[in-house]
Amino acid sequence: MQEKSNTHLETTPVSKLMIQYAVPCIISLLVAALYNIVDQIFIANASYLGSYGNAANTVVFPLTVIALAIAVMIGDGCCAFVSLNLGKNEPENAKKSVGNSVIMVIVSGVVLAVLYLVFSTQILSMFGGTVNAETFRQSKEYFFYITLGVPFYMFGQCMNPIIRSDGNPKFAMISTLTGAVLNIILDPVFIFVFKWGMMGAAVATVMGQVLTAILAIWYLLHMKLVRPTRIDFKLDGSICKRTLILGLTSFLSQISLVAAMAAINNMIRKYGALDIIFGQEQYAQIPMAVVGIVMKFFQIVISIVVGMAAGCIPIVGFNMGAGKKARVRELFSKLLLSEALVGLVALVIVEFLPKQLIAVFGAANESVYYTEFAIRAFRIYLCMMVLACVNKACFIFLQAIGTAAASTFLSMVREIVFGVGFALLLPVYWGLDGVLYSMPLSDILTFIIAAFLIVGTYKELKEVK
Repeated sequence: MQEKSNTHLETTPVSKLMIQYAVPCIISLLVAALYNIVDQIFIANASYLGSYGNAANTVVFPLTVIALAIAVMIGDGCCAFVSLNLGKNEPENAKKSVGNSVIMVIVSGVVLAVLYLVFSTQILSMFGGTVNAETFRQSKEYFFYITLGVPFYMFGQCMNPIIRSDGNPKFAMISTLTGAVLNIILDPVFIFVFKWGMMGAAVATVMGQVLTAILAIWYLLHMKLVRPTRIDFKLDGSICKRTLILGLTSFLSQISLVAAMAAINNMIRKYGALDIIFGQEQYAQIPMAVVGIVMKFFQIVISIVVGMAAGCIPIVGFNMGAGKKARVRELFSKLLLSEALVGLVALVIVEFLPKQLIAVFGAANESVYYTEFAIRAFRIYLCMMVLACVNKACFIFLQAIGTAAASTFLSMVREIVFGVGFALLLPVYWGLDGVLYSMPLSDILTFIIAAFLIVGTYKELKEVK
């Protein structure tokens, strides 16, 4: 008879488990987020690429997020499903979920890459690649090579949470970190030494992603707790459905970023042209550049927040499956407090150190209008960071305890209804400032809804087994 796996998740102190599982997840997500940022830094410092290369990088970025959204939906869903079943001592379903998830991510990665290659011109046009001929040329070059790596990228990102669910968050972190380090090493070599331009930046990224995928394949063949056999790789409709439902919130949180960027970029372009200063041709690019920097900083903070919450999925799922509701309640309290503290630190930084932030992202020698708008953007757009962090923790925690419907509802309201809706509506009345206020207003209204779900979750977790 097989003994219950991962039993330390119901005996080790919650605080210790949070550190053990969350820290590697945070590092993994930060590293994943830094892939694009690192490329952009090296591209920006290559004189023969310059602003055209940066624009090309910006155009392609949302398309990598689409690939990431599909990968984390499968991976996070599998992680939650595996953890719940290990907690119930049902390892067979856990093995099937891993096997099915591997097949789903491989197939979806190949299909997405083919679609990207076939419709590259139309896709790049949709995301602003046709702003001018040189930007389009560099976008197409960068996109082609990035697309070749999409299946490897998706596989590595999908396996990351699955490896965590197998009780090895350190390996999940190491596999992602190793690929990112290789990218950082190769970027300057390919861009500055070999002069490969956008192809060099893309090839460096893809080689890092391939290395991460290879390490993930090795781990798949040496899993500790959940070792899928050949039959577990046969697709099972019910297993696939449950896995995808549990991962839907992760998908929405990523894919909504694409929708939000499209909405915000269009509103900035439209209402920036009506502004007294930014309506002038020499300053027209400033609002777009500044909001991009603000969103990069937000992405870094959210990587920490999501890492803390997602890292706790195996702990939450296992203890829910084992009926240890008191431990789940304790973890929820500590998670919400931790996320709020992260948001508070981020808030202090954006309110008191906006000039330093702008300098980190290369704003030296820009006009005074650039600096003034950047300070305003940081202070307004991110003024509700505490609520944004708590909201995100709530999304993922609800997903982890198996209440996918509530998690999906809250995520959709925040990211699609409020996030995209206010970005389109508020500028009609307040111009560029309307774009900036769309973020804090969305987080305030989402928190009001989340508060009711948080109270309900606490009541549900009062019944201690």
